[in-house]
Formats: sequence, C-alpha cells, structure tokens
Amino acid sequence: MPGGESRSRDAAYLETIEAVLVQRPELVLYRVLFGPPRHQVLKDHRLRLANIRDPYDRSLGLKTLHIGIVEDDPGTPERLFCASESSAVVPIPSLTSSQAFDSGVLFEPAVAERLIDHARQVYAGARRVESDQALRDLPTVRS
Repeated sequence: MPGGESRSRDAAYLETIEAVLVQRPELVLYRVLFGPPRHQVLKDHRLRLANIRDPYDRSLGLKTLHIGIVEDDPGTPERLFCASESSAVVPIPSLTSSQAFDSGVLFEPAVAERLIDHARQVYAGARRVESDQALRDLPTVRS
C-alpha cells in the first residue's frame, strides 16, 4: 500500500468490501476487531456494513453479517487476515519499512479454511457490536 498504510484505513479497499457485500447477498462476512477501531474510517465502514445488510437477518437461512469486538490492549498492533474458501492473505511486516504491514502471505484452501474457523471462534467469544447504536458508541483510538 502507498505510504505503508493499514488496509483498515484504505477507503477504496473498504468500499470494495461494501460493494461485494451488496452484490453477493449469500456471502458470509465476519468483521471482528481486536480492541477499538484505531481510525474513524474503519468505524464508519462498520456502520455502512450494518446499513447495507442487517446483521440480524436470516432470510437466507443463516446469519450473513457478523460484527464483534474482542477487548485488547490498545498498544497491540492491528491484526487482520482475509480468507475465503479458496485462499487467504495474512499481512506481514513490511519488506521496505520498519513501521508498516504492507506485505502479505498468500495461503491455499486448507489454511484458508482454518483461518475461517479461527474467525468464527473469535466471533463466538467477541462482544457483539451489530446495532447502529453499539457501532456508533465504539471509541476510536486515533482520528
């Protein structure tokens, strides 16, 4: 990413996730934070997700939007991964900068499935922040 920014504040990346959620109503999405959002753009993204798709809706036979938060030490670096049935990407420290996580490792389906299981387990232990008010009440660490 330009400037070594985190994906969690890349507006174009977040908008792409939102667009895919609209296009694919059957897609199941887990968004679990470890600690409060570090930037307003990520908090706003979560609000838009809940406006795009009702987290409580089960019209397709299952819940398709899961938003939670796990209490964490605010000094802990952001943790994230992106996984589907076919692959997963896990960010790693930058290969060119001491302060960024702008590189990643691509994993095959077997590892991706385990990461999806991990996301489900983390969500199971997370505090739900799926209502508009709960999402609005989340503090941000930085502006």
